[in-house]
Amino acid sequence: MRILIINGPNINMLGIREPELYGSRTYEELKSMLCAEADRLGATLEFCQSNHEGVLVDAIQSAYGVIDGIVINPAAYTHTSIALLDAIKAVGIPAVEVHISDPDKREDFRKTSYIRSACVATIKGQGLEGYLDALRILCSEKSDVVDISDFK
Repeated sequence: MRILIINGPNINMLGIREPELYGSRTYEELKSMLCAEADRLGATLEFCQSNHEGVLVDAIQSAYGVIDGIVINPAAYTHTSIALLDAIKAVGIPAVEVHISDPDKREDFRKTSYIRSACVATIKGQGLEGYLDALRILCSEKSDVVDISDFK
């Protein structure tokens, strides 16, 4: 299984940006953690992190026909990007939305997710470990309603 890991704005600043919210681990540590889990699951990963919306849209479109699943943390674009929503819908690849913190417990503007309706599951507030749950969901054979407690 080939999985694309997409991270939006400021995720490259993990470990520096608001460690009280996002923790002290870096983006490189996140990638290493994901690669180890992918090896265990028999999956191959590709990574895209960008602070530019169009680059993220291009990555999603380029996944068409070659990627089996997408883990996406749109970061700030969660609350603003209809373009990311449309791209996920256009390619029809199962996607899991991930948020390190829980946006529903933060400022009001963070409670809206445009991309959520196009995703098979959303994981929020689990720290970097939420990405591991997303991988497990995409690599599982379950196709009905997803309960992330099944993957812990």
